[in-house]
Amino acid sequence: MIPMVAIVGRPNVGKSTLFNRLTKSRQALVDDFPGVTRDRLYGRVDRDEGSFTLVDTGGFDPPEDMEFAPAVHAQIELALEEADLILFLADGRAGISPMDYEVADKLRKTNKPVITAVNKVDGYEHEAAAGEFHALGLDPLHFISSAHGYGVNGLLDEIFGILPPMAEPEEQGEFDPEAEEAEITIRVALAGRPNVGKSSMVNALVGGNRVVVSDVAGTTRDAVDTPFSFGGKEYLLIDTAGIRRQGKVKSKLEKAGVFRSLRAVDRCHVAVCLIDAGEGVTDSDLRVIGQAVENQRGLVVALNKWDLLKGKPEAQKKLKKDLEYALRFAPWAPVITTSALKGQGVKNLLPTVNQVFNEYNKRLPTGQLNRYLEDALAKHQPPMVKGRRLKFYYASQVAVRPPTVVIMVNNPERVHFSYRRFLINELRGAVGLTVSPLKLILKERSGRRTKPKKRRS
Repeated sequence: MIPMVAIVGRPNVGKSTLFNRLTKSRQALVDDFPGVTRDRLYGRVDRDEGSFTLVDTGGFDPPEDMEFAPAVHAQIELALEEADLILFLADGRAGISPMDYEVADKLRKTNKPVITAVNKVDGYEHEAAAGEFHALGLDPLHFISSAHGYGVNGLLDEIFGILPPMAEPEEQGEFDPEAEEAEITIRVALAGRPNVGKSSMVNALVGGNRVVVSDVAGTTRDAVDTPFSFGGKEYLLIDTAGIRRQGKVKSKLEKAGVFRSLRAVDRCHVAVCLIDAGEGVTDSDLRVIGQAVENQRGLVVALNKWDLLKGKPEAQKKLKKDLEYALRFAPWAPVITTSALKGQGVKNLLPTVNQVFNEYNKRLPTGQLNRYLEDALAKHQPPMVKGRRLKFYYASQVAVRPPTVVIMVNNPERVHFSYRRFLINELRGAVGLTVSPLKLILKERSGRRTKPKKRRS
């Protein structure tokens, strides 16, 4: 599971600027990521040491009596509970404030690691002026400038020094079929906004005599992991219900729901994104879909509360059109209509999850895979780059969940996104992946071949 780092602090301390600086290596997730608006809710930070998800929790904005507003209190509690590490950001130009003391006191009471960064410090000569922040008692401090990059590398070094290392799939080498078969429980995340019907869906799935159910408390106060058996298969439903208990203010509630949904998606094999058919596709729904696509999880979209659109063909048509646009970067994701409260369409959910999971585990014979690659290259010849044509040598599958294919190429950095997408689509169609993502890794291989040495007589 990808670790989560939450940025907390007062408004206007530079959280968004720091967010952009730290996620610069994955601008697709911030600006161009499929379906995600540019509100900078979350992003992924990648370095050689590993990766983590960065979450912007918004600024503390208390009323005049310095008490936390209910919504802000719910948000900070959520960040403290869910994040693996807290990044506390303060404003070096504005100086220390009573709210900084409030936040520092709260962070000291947690069991989570905390890193404190004083922002808007543009150089070593300005660090002395910002030394008053030592009074917060959260030493050591990092003095940084998120706008100019001063001190940011040192901050990242400490973050990665605290977070546990995460093995990337491409570093795992050839997969072991016996080891892959050892894990047979299908982890299914029911993700979506609050009140979209996640709890009702869990009850509809496990609330009958045909299943064996036992509830096991999850790692958080409100999340519940529900293992159960159905049709000879083992499942683990990862629910994110109960957000409203932490704060009833709607302006912060949606963000809290998305935060937990992202966490659930990180743990699953197949993410079921529930969308309220009555409200249509929202930015929060797109973030959940985007997280599943970014992490290359299996994805099923369930238009829940479909009964609300009964007898409204125009509304149904508009919703499906909006969803088709939202899924333009994941057209393989199956879409079903359900009403968890009335039990309509629920029987189709698990068979659809099974179909996705089966493809998610699909293994592709190397010889067959290379024939498909040759057909794709013949269909659309690799482009010329600086007067030389790209050369694709051979392909092999190195992992499942999702099916991960490595193609050796002479210059992978020169492969345009459009041609990469063409290869993915061609291979997906050839190997029969209709409802699962395919991960494609391009690795460099020199086209030169050493001449065989002559045998001595």
